[in-house]
Amino acid sequence: MKQEMLINVRQPEECRIAVVENGLLEELYVERTAHDNYVGNIYKGIVVNIEPSIQAAFIDFGIGRNGFLHISDVEPCYFRQVPGWAEKERRELANRNNRDERNLRNSVPDDGLLYNRPRFKPPIQEVFRRGDEVLIQVIKESIGNKGPTLSTYISIPGRYLVLMPSLGRVGISRKIEDDSLRRRLRDMMNGLHPPKGLGFIVRTAGADRTQKELSRDLAYLMRLWKVIVRRLKKMPSPIDIYEESDMIIRTIRDIFSSEIDSIIIDEPTAFERAKEFLQFVMPRHINRLQLYEGKEPIFHKFGIDKEIAKINRRRVPLKGGGSLVIDQTEALVAIDVNSGSFRTEDNAEETAYQMNLIAAKEIARQIRLRDLGGVIVNDFIDMKKELHRRNVERTLRDAIKRDRAKTKILRTSPFGLIEMTRQRVRPSLKRSVYQECPCCHGGGVVKSPESMALEVFRALVLASQHPNIAKVRVILADVVVEYLNNKKRLELATIERDGNVEIVIRAQPDVWPEHLEIECFDANNKPIPFTI
Repeated sequence: MKQEMLINVRQPEECRIAVVENGLLEELYVERTAHDNYVGNIYKGIVVNIEPSIQAAFIDFGIGRNGFLHISDVEPCYFRQVPGWAEKERRELANRNNRDERNLRNSVPDDGLLYNRPRFKPPIQEVFRRGDEVLIQVIKESIGNKGPTLSTYISIPGRYLVLMPSLGRVGISRKIEDDSLRRRLRDMMNGLHPPKGLGFIVRTAGADRTQKELSRDLAYLMRLWKVIVRRLKKMPSPIDIYEESDMIIRTIRDIFSSEIDSIIIDEPTAFERAKEFLQFVMPRHINRLQLYEGKEPIFHKFGIDKEIAKINRRRVPLKGGGSLVIDQTEALVAIDVNSGSFRTEDNAEETAYQMNLIAAKEIARQIRLRDLGGVIVNDFIDMKKELHRRNVERTLRDAIKRDRAKTKILRTSPFGLIEMTRQRVRPSLKRSVYQECPCCHGGGVVKSPESMALEVFRALVLASQHPNIAKVRVILADVVVEYLNNKKRLELATIERDGNVEIVIRAQPDVWPEHLEIECFDANNKPIPFTI
């Protein structure tokens, strides 16, 4: 299986990175330079407001918009000032100490997420006061009217390790499931004698690394942490303490593996940056880096632009004649599976089953490519056999495993729905690339000419009853004026005669179908205020 990472950064306004497997687009990352990306950055902020009703604090960290810090994301070191917290936490732990080591290990999240958070948390109004300084990290971009989501659990990723100051010990990524490998990695890390008081997690990419490679990554993270500590002590808040790497370095660091045969970059400066990073972190893979010097755009050359155009469509065709229909709302994403012309023999159950298997794989791919997050509801074609429903669930879970975002999938509901959640870190690709339509305001529909004509008639009847209005001028879209002149001329004449008013209807080009302007005048041609 041939894998390639294509990096298009020739236009300075945008960086696009695609991972292609045998010519098929599997992963896509897009970032605009005009849009500031704060995820992963560390700041020293100030508590500006506390909301006990939602157990959250709002933090000013210097970007002009306050961040949201929930009590569940507050590190225990901030609790020590709360009277009696330590004793309550000990009692809570004592009540839960019957968990075996296997359950504890399986509760460890992947790559850099904390898993030893306290069970008992005091009210946030007892933890913080207005004006308190706090070290935070942005874990989710602002989406819509919501500000960035913050956490005091700091994590700094390297290539093979994640530095977590609050962890205090060595952990292993839960995606590394082999027990003997986990023990070997733990022994290797303990042999490096990491500083006491700091925590490290071995990432999935570090599973087959040598102790020397882990040692190099450990030294790099330690140098970085010392710089952060110095800035934290010297700088007044609010101030940025640490900024994540640019998208190219970040993606190579997190995505690149030995399975990727080549990294192709179309811009010399970006190529040199990536080369310098690889020489420092992964010198043995430096030969896989290539500079694309063709005149044809790289994404067009490899057919990626066509794939990107497809993933922004509402309807996604499937093999055999079926399709997916994907609709996004503010709170959730709805995905509907349609069989279309897909058929297998003359068996409805088998047709639905085979179609759902194809759809499950494509759903996982589309969710990953579009970067959909939050609650996702998948409406598969109804199946009667329990075995078929379980197999579709298993296929969806297997297909979603390569997704780096945290996901949780429920079993099929009595209505044939499979509900799932996916970690939302930033707005979806569609919301990042497109803006809301000024005509339909994101609804996707506008009023028909007939509907607009009825609305105009109601306004004209209301205006004709005003004692001082002698003339009404209406400005509309071309299609609405055409409808009125062709089908409602008699009704307009009736309103003029009964209301003793003059009605002037004008068409204005280049306006949306719902455009409506009404101007009213008295007998002396003086404007009269009028609202519908």
